[in-house]
Amino acid sequence: MAVGEVMRMEIPAGGDLTVTTPELHVLAVDDSIVDRKVIERLLRISSCKVTTVESGTRALQYLGLDGGKGASNLKDLKVNLIVTDYSMPGLTGYDLLKKIKESSAFREVPVVIMSSENILPRIEECLKEGAEEFLLKPVKLADVKRIKQLILKNEAEECKTLSHSNKRKLQEDCDTSSSSSSSHDDSSVKDTPSSKRMKSESENLSSLF
Repeated sequence: MAVGEVMRMEIPAGGDLTVTTPELHVLAVDDSIVDRKVIERLLRISSCKVTTVESGTRALQYLGLDGGKGASNLKDLKVNLIVTDYSMPGLTGYDLLKKIKESSAFREVPVVIMSSENILPRIEECLKEGAEEFLLKPVKLADVKRIKQLILKNEAEECKTLSHSNKRKLQEDCDTSSSSSSSHDDSSVKDTPSSKRMKSESENLSSLF
């Protein structure tokens, strides 16, 4: 869900109110076809839209971060979460994380690193670089659901902050407009030299009668 989107509320023919949960688009990156299938299945069970690629290089191509050689049309590309394996030939998950965080278009997208190796310095390195979480394989359904709820909560808070910011700006614009209008009205009712002269002449005529 991109910033500014909200959950849709629908009222079916029966009259019961239902809430349609926004669908998250997840890019899953893993060189193991078995692990790709596992994470894809868990994400789909959690009602996520999933795109899978087999390497960090292919992920960069999909996101258009490969120096203009990407195959994707990126104008309308929306990715809410990137889940990547750490140990991959060529571009590692850590390298991919750094590329994403250096990108102006995708630096705000949460990145989750997966690994079958519980190596503390590696975990700390990824978290320091900006990873949302570091999951140990095999990834469980509870892990995916927890991350999804975290992403939805963060985006809801961003939408709320954006809404408050827009309201505050609108109020400031209204106040400025009102102040300008008031100033204009005050200047329009001030006595001009011509009006003062006409008023004086009227008073003189009144004194004659």
